[in-house]
Amino acid sequence: MSTSSLRPRPARKSDRNSTLASTLRTAARVTTAAGGVAAATGALTAAGGLLGTRDFILHEVTAPVLAPGTFDRLRRFHADAWPVGRDDFTILHVSDLHMLDHQKLKQRWVASLNQLDPDLVVNTGDNLGEEQAVPGVLRALGPLLRRPGVFVFGSNDYYAPHPVNPFNYLLGKKNPPSEVELPWRGMRAAFLEHGWQDATHHRTDFAVDGLRLAVGGVDDPHLNRDDYDALGGGPNPDADLAIGLAHSPEPRVLDQFAADGYQLAMSGHTHGGQLCLPGGRAIITNCGIDRSRVAGLSRWSERMALHVSNGLGTSKYVPFRVFCRPSATLVHVVERPSQ
Repeated sequence: MSTSSLRPRPARKSDRNSTLASTLRTAARVTTAAGGVAAATGALTAAGGLLGTRDFILHEVTAPVLAPGTFDRLRRFHADAWPVGRDDFTILHVSDLHMLDHQKLKQRWVASLNQLDPDLVVNTGDNLGEEQAVPGVLRALGPLLRRPGVFVFGSNDYYAPHPVNPFNYLLGKKNPPSEVELPWRGMRAAFLEHGWQDATHHRTDFAVDGLRLAVGGVDDPHLNRDDYDALGGGPNPDADLAIGLAHSPEPRVLDQFAADGYQLAMSGHTHGGQLCLPGGRAIITNCGIDRSRVAGLSRWSERMALHVSNGLGTSKYVPFRVFCRPSATLVHVVERPSQ
């Protein structure tokens, strides 16, 4: 074999064009395949997020905020209601229904929570998702309205949802509410008619099975509608349990609740982050609290606990939940440890 046969032959222009064309075709196939995977992944994520809006779950947490000896006193004076072995007061926390009239599955699921036999129902707002939704809300809450209950409203009780710029959430900017007013007055009248109490800029004292409650609340801080001074002071010092309510858990309001001696603050609004990373890790809270408090029970101060519901619905313009199942919570209020 001659040495000349071992030398690489110089590529002709036609060969170089053929090679380039082949490379481009390969790159196109790879790009198309990657795009298809990305599109498929996006479609699966979107489908999972849409299905996630119907994947309801009940959480249960224990809040040790009552003074030691509270249940012994109740047993002495209300033995029938507080038999030996009953050492908790249960609060069903529902929030952010964002109800649409056709959401019959959600309505049935919320109504079924009555089987939990809660001592108190707390509703922290954003019940409505459209103008036609009041009947759906009343179907969902119907059995619970026969129990002791308190409520405050959120922005989506007052104003209908509308398409907004989603990047504002990521940038920490508030989207202005729409100009379409929802029929919140009729819903409020129905709540009151059934016996629930409106805690908006109001303090109310009542007892459930002898447990003395003091509840105060503010209008939605997310819309800057809160006026804490309108409460006219802190809770009744004779109460066994003082609860502060605000739709959005803004630190300025929570600090005021804590300073005035409330033992438990309850809010919604965050949707638990709604579009979360695996493990339910929130990207944003849509309010002033940090991401570690975006849902569930946490300690706000030495004597005040905070419970934030991740809610049961979404805006109809963003009907997705990713790694963040819609939920209600049964809060077991118990005595704090003796010191």
